Amino acid sequence: MSSSSSSSSSAYTSSCWITRAETAADIPAVRAITLAAFETSFELGVLDALRADEGWIDGLSVVATDIAGTVVGHVVLTRAYIGDVPALAMGPVSVHPDHQRIGAGSAAVRAGLDAARERGERFVVLLGHPTYYPRFGFQRASAHGVELTIDAPDEAWMALSLDDRHPLPSGPVRWAAGFGI
Repeated sequence: MSSSSSSSSSAYTSSCWITRAETAADIPAVRAITLAAFETSFELGVLDALRADEGWIDGLSVVATDIAGTVVGHVVLTRAYIGDVPALAMGPVSVHPDHQRIGAGSAAVRAGLDAARERGERFVVLLGHPTYYPRFGFQRASAHGVELTIDAPDEAWMALSLDDRHPLPSGPVRWAAGFGI
């Protein structure tokens, strides 16, 4: 994946996907993709709640489009804290079912993490599939003393330092209220 610019508004292109910050015009497509990507509307409810939350960060809601410009994937990172240290929480991550397992989600995740790095963010946490997210550098959060305050499988609880000079802090995670955690 190459970057056309180093600003947070840059677009990232792979052989099939273009990633960029979400615009207001993308919101209906992102909502539709989120609804289609999951078995229930729970994640759509979380996404809608996050949009209204003070933890929302402009520029860290990223879409993946096909070469025709159709939005096919989405990732959002919102403000969280590990103890008192600012961090980000990733999710929901959504890909339209017709575009799953062909790189659209990976492109969106990489672009979201790159946008976070460009903003000077250092840490990201998520609850996610334990065989998918390690490809982006995520590790089991509990191994670093990053505590989850709800009951969830330990292998799905992951964290990432975006800058090797800053090891993951330890402590309980506080999520944006939109997550309902």
